[in-house]
Amino acid sequence: MLERIRIVLIGTSHPGNIGGVARAMHNMGLADLALVAPRCEVITQDSISRASGADHLLHQASVYATLEEAVSDCTLAVGASARSRTLPWPMLTPRELADRLPSECQAAASRVALVFGREDSGLTNAELQRCHAHVHIPTNADFSSLNLAAAVQVLAYECRMAWLSQQDVTPAPVADDELVTHEELERYFEHLERTLIAIEFHDPSQPRQLMARLRRLYLRARPEKMEMNILRGILSATEKAAGKP
Repeated sequence: MLERIRIVLIGTSHPGNIGGVARAMHNMGLADLALVAPRCEVITQDSISRASGADHLLHQASVYATLEEAVSDCTLAVGASARSRTLPWPMLTPRELADRLPSECQAAASRVALVFGREDSGLTNAELQRCHAHVHIPTNADFSSLNLAAAVQVLAYECRMAWLSQQDVTPAPVADDELVTHEELERYFEHLERTLIAIEFHDPSQPRQLMARLRRLYLRARPEKMEMNILRGILSATEKAAGKP
């Protein structure tokens, strides 16, 4: 299970924080580290020192230009959020997230991304809307700011506890069909928006959060690959009926 969990850091600005995250991950048995557009060097004396023996994770970390690339093969993406948003999204505590992990990681092709934002500003609304759910660490309201490595440590600990709880448990039967990946969902959202514009249901100049709400709906539904084929077929038939190429 642990090998199917990816820690994704977006726009990290201090190499020491990346090193601290590597240490937190290695402590709990996680090894898949992805960096999205880091704003600093990854391998420095500071990051190696903070990694405290986990610097091999720094050397093998994957670096991406965008969040979409970092989670393209993931079947579940959860964004760490410290504040409420204008459009409410499914919100989990770290323990609730951990309770979901055994079933989420059961299929061989499954991948779970835990996404963390910038040290100074966290994740943007657009980035959070690309996650199936958000996780919030319930800190002291009078002093709620968490160091990046500390936040990763909290979630990594919950991941490990969920893994330990499953060591003597007989796995449940795996579903017949696999969940779609993040990349497949993004292609569907592009197709959906294109079709809605073609039939004049959606006006991009006056979006009224339509696509954000539809994104929330489908991310919450967790469609399987066969279901996605049906949805894409409906869109193609709609375009054909509307006389659009």
